Amino acid sequence: MAMRQTPLTCSGHTRPVVDLAFSGITPYGYFLISACKDGKPMLRQGDTGDWIGTFLGHKGAVWGATLNNEATKAATAAADFTAKVWDAVTGDEVLTLAHKHIVKSVNFTQDSSCLLTGGNDKIIRIYDLNKPEAEPQEITGHTSAIKKALWCNNDTQILSAADDKTVRLWDRNSTEVVKQLSFDMSVSSMEYIPDGEVLVITYGKTIAFYNALSLDMIKTVDAPASIHSASLHPDKDFFVAGGDDFKLYKFDYGTKEELESYKGHFGPVHCVRFSPDGELYASGSEDGTLRLWQTAVGKTYGLWKCVLPEELVSENSDTIYCTPAAPEIKA
Repeated sequence: MAMRQTPLTCSGHTRPVVDLAFSGITPYGYFLISACKDGKPMLRQGDTGDWIGTFLGHKGAVWGATLNNEATKAATAAADFTAKVWDAVTGDEVLTLAHKHIVKSVNFTQDSSCLLTGGNDKIIRIYDLNKPEAEPQEITGHTSAIKKALWCNNDTQILSAADDKTVRLWDRNSTEVVKQLSFDMSVSSMEYIPDGEVLVITYGKTIAFYNALSLDMIKTVDAPASIHSASLHPDKDFFVAGGDDFKLYKFDYGTKEELESYKGHFGPVHCVRFSPDGELYASGSEDGTLRLWQTAVGKTYGLWKCVLPEELVSENSDTIYCTPAAPEIKA
């Protein structure tokens, strides 16, 4: 069966796309937010890539972006020394949280009541969004810029990755380090999967999987190129990764075998994430675009429609061509 992966291209950004995140599945579907060095994070319908709106207000590159599970709130981290909280339904700015340096990472608790931030001033901060005027709780210990800070273990613990070549697990209440991982190089990305408590870390050409509570290693996989980001499928049967060579790689999680690789971007891939239903994965690149890729090529889903061209179908032909429903595959 000959199948051709046809990614949907989401244009609109004018600079490299450096972070992206999906919401949970809501009554209105699921949503995708992208962070870009153009300072204008964008909200899209997750399954089609259709543009919904742009959050306007930052005065510098946006390095991190996230949505709460219900897609009612968004948060962004930027080079203008602020993190912002937005109403994701109206697009209005709700809060500006001033920092002392560039902010790189934002993450909501499951109930959306607290926001976790991290950035170049090496401090993890917890903001109570119900008391925005209150000083944030601060957690110190990293010796270089923080790249990512994520809630884990039902928001009782925090995982952080920094340029000091460590990943640390912190207790939220005591603010003490529970466990720490050290690497030979800086970690390029980190993804936390609550279901099964899996932590996905990338550094150099390596994609590593750890138990998020014990920080015990599960397995590592080496990719053909330097990897900037990786994401594990919700069913944990495979994972995808992207990096310096412009390609998206798909691996079998059980056997670690490389299953496929696709080239669509015209620059390094900075971020990749699976949708909450696992039907697609989104990638963001130096080329300024997001692309949506089908997990199961050839399935009718979103804007993809599986077509059997009449002129090519014969009794002995089992070739299926997957073509987008719309002739122009830009969302």
